[in-house]
Amino acid sequence: MKEMDALRKQVVDLLRSSHAHADFEAAVKGLPANLRGVKPNGAEHTAWQLVEHIRLAQWDILEFSRDAKHVSPAWPGGYWPKTEAPPSAAAWNKSLRDYRADLEAMEKLVSSKKTGLFAKIPHGTGQTILREAFLIADHTAYHVGQLILLRRLLGAWKS
Repeated sequence: MKEMDALRKQVVDLLRSSHAHADFEAAVKGLPANLRGVKPNGAEHTAWQLVEHIRLAQWDILEFSRDAKHVSPAWPGGYWPKTEAPPSAAAWNKSLRDYRADLEAMEKLVSSKKTGLFAKIPHGTGQTILREAFLIADHTAYHVGQLILLRRLLGAWKS
């Protein structure tokens, strides 16, 4: 049982941590509002597109993990915002709040002793909660790297 508690703690730490690289919070902290919708030469996405994509994917993975009736958005359009810039500062802030709330919900799911980390999700095709948590961590880390590169191109990253 101590091993499972340690595993749960490690997975939660992986979801939130920045051991080997900057985390989501560092990547979005202090990004000027006027740069959130800017796509510099050579960049594929804006900061808004990346932040909202991270949020949408995490939300989908969380909902799939806990709700058999959840229907995932259409790929790929349902996982990206419709605009290059946030419609407003409120939309940007809501995206950040929703990202944080969904991350906390996944952390609670992983932390709960009622959650079988290795049990197959009944409505899935072999996925487990452990795999879905790893998927969130991996996907977020990938796009956080893109966010930081984008901020460097924009001259808005202090390393």
